[in-house]
Amino acid sequence: MSFKPIINLFSILVMFFSLSFVLPMVVSLIYKDSALSIFSSTFFIVFGLGALGWFTSKGSKKELDQNDGFILVTFFWLILAIAGAIPFFLSGMSFVDAFFESMSGITTTGATVISGLDNLPESILFYRQLLQWMGGMGLIVLAVAVMPLLGIGGGQLYKTEIPGAMSGQKLTPTISGTAKALWAIYLGLTIVCAILYYLGGMTSFDAISHSLSTVSIGGFSTHDASIGYFNSNFIEAVCIIFMLLSALSFSLHYYAIYTKRPLKYFYDPELRFFISIVFVIFIISLLINLASSQSNAPISDLLFQSVSIVTTTGFSVADSSEWAPSIGFLFLIGAFIGACSGSVGGGVKSYRVLIMINYAYINLMKMVHPNAVVSLKMGVKNIDNDVATSVWGFFSIYVISFMILLLGLVMTGLDFESSFSAIGACLNNLGPGLGEVSQTYGSVTPAGKSILALAMILGRLEIFTLLVLLTPMFWRK
Repeated sequence: MSFKPIINLFSILVMFFSLSFVLPMVVSLIYKDSALSIFSSTFFIVFGLGALGWFTSKGSKKELDQNDGFILVTFFWLILAIAGAIPFFLSGMSFVDAFFESMSGITTTGATVISGLDNLPESILFYRQLLQWMGGMGLIVLAVAVMPLLGIGGGQLYKTEIPGAMSGQKLTPTISGTAKALWAIYLGLTIVCAILYYLGGMTSFDAISHSLSTVSIGGFSTHDASIGYFNSNFIEAVCIIFMLLSALSFSLHYYAIYTKRPLKYFYDPELRFFISIVFVIFIISLLINLASSQSNAPISDLLFQSVSIVTTTGFSVADSSEWAPSIGFLFLIGAFIGACSGSVGGGVKSYRVLIMINYAYINLMKMVHPNAVVSLKMGVKNIDNDVATSVWGFFSIYVISFMILLLGLVMTGLDFESSFSAIGACLNNLGPGLGEVSQTYGSVTPAGKSILALAMILGRLEIFTLLVLLTPMFWRK
């Protein structure tokens, strides 16, 4: 394994990421806030380090193999989170808090250690939203779209970054064409969402900022009260629509938009299952709310929170800690299921859950009718047993990872309810949890925040991409 070509591509990606500090600089100039020097300093630091790495490794270009892709993706997200933490650190946060906030942003988790958002400089607020937007589709995919211009192949990188049903899937004849198509859809959704937010009464700053975190399913807001700050049914409806659209597979959006086949939405079994889960979660929460003397939540708030949590966005319109505790755990269960595969959402993914349910049903049938020949299907498509075995293998590793992380967090002194929800929220890239972490994660110890940051990147890379680096066999190849 040759590390020089990896360093070369790594350095190009870091220089590319440094451009993300330019827009906050523009915002700082517009609003005349105090953070201009923070972002200008960060830009020169990150770009300079990337340029140094590129200069020392230039001339070494080769097509990435599978091992190179795993290394590059994993370490790029780690270094990206460190680089993204610099503005937070320079603004006065501790390194652990700054790293936690950056990792939460770039993995679109939405967990925060910051309180008093309404008093922060506009450029810092915008930067948080921008981190989520870049992380939503994945900076790796955007880099793949421009790699051909640099003479660098990126096919394996794309396959490593987008796991699940879309792994290795080319919607267009070329990988770069696929990445460009996905980003065009992503950008289009963001623009339309921002326009509708503005028409709903948001300021242009809030409309753009919230569209970035809505379409990325990130959940960061420019206000402590999140979407509830605006107290607008129209804005909440727009938010619900775009959270759902972003939680759907982007391959479906591609087929509906580029091939003019919108009926693909109605024939997709994963989409139907996902919408059913959102509906069931909402109905059960409504019944709990009606039966509980502790809870008197409006129906519209329950609907919004059901969509926000199941899509793993994490926006809020009310203080859900005042509702029946069982509603919070119900929503957390929905977040474990998560969004559709090939989307920007988190969780186990609806596709995998649907396969596991069907596979379990088939095995129950075979216990009753041992000689029956039953095939595993998703809609009209047959699913190989190897796929089902792989899904169950992923789920077992997911559960084991969850339990180990939970044990580590409890050992830091956080109570069990808060620990359980915090690991679930971070591993599923959701954000808000229950108990002490229902609003912010500021009370968690530095060791606990480090564990939660690990959970975030595990969830973002869907566990295997990171864990494979820990196997001796990987390094022997």
